[in-house]
Amino acid sequence: MDVDVDALEPALLPSRIQMAFTLAYHVLLVPLGVALPSLTLLMEGIGIYRKDPVALKIARRWSVVMAVQFAVGAVTGTILSFEFGILWPRLMGRFGAAMGLGFAIEGWAFFLEAIFIGIYLYGWNRLRPRTHFLLGLVLPPAGLLGAFGVLASNSFMNTPGGVTLGANGQVTDVDVMGALFTRALGHEFWHFLVALYLTAGFMVASVYAVAWLRGRRDHYQRLAFAVPFTVAALLTPWQLLIGDLAARAMAEDQPQKFAAMEITWQTRDHNPEVVLGLIDDQGEIHLGLSIPALDSILVGYSPNTTVRGLSAFPADARPTTVEANITHLAFDTMVGLGSVGAALSVWYLWVIWRRRRLPDSSWFYRLAALAGVGAYVCVEAGWITTEVGRQPWIVYDTMRVSEAVTDAPASFVWSMLAALVVVYGVIAYFFITLLLRLSARWKREDLREEAPEVGVPYGPRSGKFETGA
Repeated sequence: MDVDVDALEPALLPSRIQMAFTLAYHVLLVPLGVALPSLTLLMEGIGIYRKDPVALKIARRWSVVMAVQFAVGAVTGTILSFEFGILWPRLMGRFGAAMGLGFAIEGWAFFLEAIFIGIYLYGWNRLRPRTHFLLGLVLPPAGLLGAFGVLASNSFMNTPGGVTLGANGQVTDVDVMGALFTRALGHEFWHFLVALYLTAGFMVASVYAVAWLRGRRDHYQRLAFAVPFTVAALLTPWQLLIGDLAARAMAEDQPQKFAAMEITWQTRDHNPEVVLGLIDDQGEIHLGLSIPALDSILVGYSPNTTVRGLSAFPADARPTTVEANITHLAFDTMVGLGSVGAALSVWYLWVIWRRRRLPDSSWFYRLAALAGVGAYVCVEAGWITTEVGRQPWIVYDTMRVSEAVTDAPASFVWSMLAALVVVYGVIAYFFITLLLRLSARWKREDLREEAPEVGVPYGPRSGKFETGA
């Protein structure tokens, strides 16, 4: 029988819910935070190289969105940092010397990015075009460095390494490189990084796919759609390869999580791949489509490959039945939507290659308009797979979630969660409202053929700010 770990600590359930809520919220901002600077610089580079004022207009507008979402991401990211200390004090007390390295790197990257976003944003019409572009090149590596720091800490939680534990379980020595570059980092970093660029590309392109469906098909709309969608489409085959390698590595390094992903109960060869479906406490699968031997073939390139099942592990050292089902459905959602995105990318690249122009099918643009939301669902599903599948461990096979949670009363954590829901709701309202007002302003500018965003990014119009470049 599965152990109900939520009953072990009174604050465990609200702490897990709060962490899940804030992580799910924050990860919505991460794709644009990491990838939008690259897309903006790519568009600016096209504008400078081709002397295309439309490309420069698009880049300038994207830079405003980049700055707005960075400000919101700074708030939600800071809250997450505090939550580690408030909700999981014993985790940080034991492993802070190792995990803190990644968070320190992320902090430095954050300040670097903040400085150069300010320079880039206010450098329009104040710096020479090439100088402005070259200064902006700091932003993509700063975003990558921040992502590396966070993922290094998360990878430590999945495959801990680089630490020496004493008899009482406390860290007595830290190998800096070993703690940063754990076994999971290679596939986790690249899988998530490519996912961020895919999501940002599909999300930005989806806005202009909607405009296409509404009849706006001028050079502005075509260019603003083509650049991000092409980036996403070209990355799709790489993501399929990295995802395959990541799943195979997970079967080796975190077999309990992999068994939950595939809802495998018995250890066996010729293990089937189960699509959808749910598993019960006796290991019976309901409502799923079973493809014989496919899972063993995917793991070891042979149907004779043995895959370990959930029953091979003690009940208190593996995900519960509910957690296994959540992990499996999240994994299937990620793979399923990713496959649809790959098919859409193939369609797009085939038309570009054969006809040397954008697709003209309304069905293509209907799917492209949904691709942004679908990509975000994939990112959320990926995080659910990673975090829920690791249960009951907060540091895999070393420290349980119940051992790390705060001693604070459950009522305090519930109250904190309620306050955060209100705060995040207010943030979302103002964020969306601001983006809608920016969109309305830009439409008015296009109708009047005004220069984009003269002066401050979102402020009163005044010619005295225009100095030329």
